Amino acid sequence: MIRRLYDWTLSLADSPHALRALFIVAFIESSVFPIPPDVLIIPLVLARPDRAWVIAGTALLGSVLGGLAGYAIGWGFFESIGQPVLEFYGKDAYFDEFRARYNDYGAWAVLIAGVTPFPYKVITILSGSTGLNLGVFMVASIIARGIRFFVLSALLWKFGAPIRSFIERYLGLLFTLFVVLLIGGFYVIKFL
Repeated sequence: MIRRLYDWTLSLADSPHALRALFIVAFIESSVFPIPPDVLIIPLVLARPDRAWVIAGTALLGSVLGGLAGYAIGWGFFESIGQPVLEFYGKDAYFDEFRARYNDYGAWAVLIAGVTPFPYKVITILSGSTGLNLGVFMVASIIARGIRFFVLSALLWKFGAPIRSFIERYLGLLFTLFVVLLIGGFYVIKFL
């Protein structure tokens, strides 16, 4: 099923309405859809490198607004919608334990999930269900998703098709490593 969704999402890049499709995919991926907008960003930027920043901005806007939808699911519909989404992604068992400390580190959680391959939708729902400050949530979402989509688009704009394989294989890992080093740096500064 996931492979068919992936292929269908990728086919949207050939649509005359590909930019709108990207916005919609980015929006729904932030709350329920399993395929990330990166799947569309890559072929769109490769086809139109002159529009790389518009493509990244469209993904950012759709993702942040979709993050608000995920937040709303967690805030107002956690039992009926949010819990089943978390169960689908296998994250429900960790939820109660995680909720207890979440708001202390919520901005970091949003930043980490927004940049790394961790499902951002889990964090958007969690943020709403725990009542993370909406302003903190929005700022962290804009920064994280902006980094992710603009770095991806910048790499494709600068290096073109030759970097595609590298991105598909290693970019998620590099983003994760960046976050680990960033957090490690703050930890070192705090305790030195």
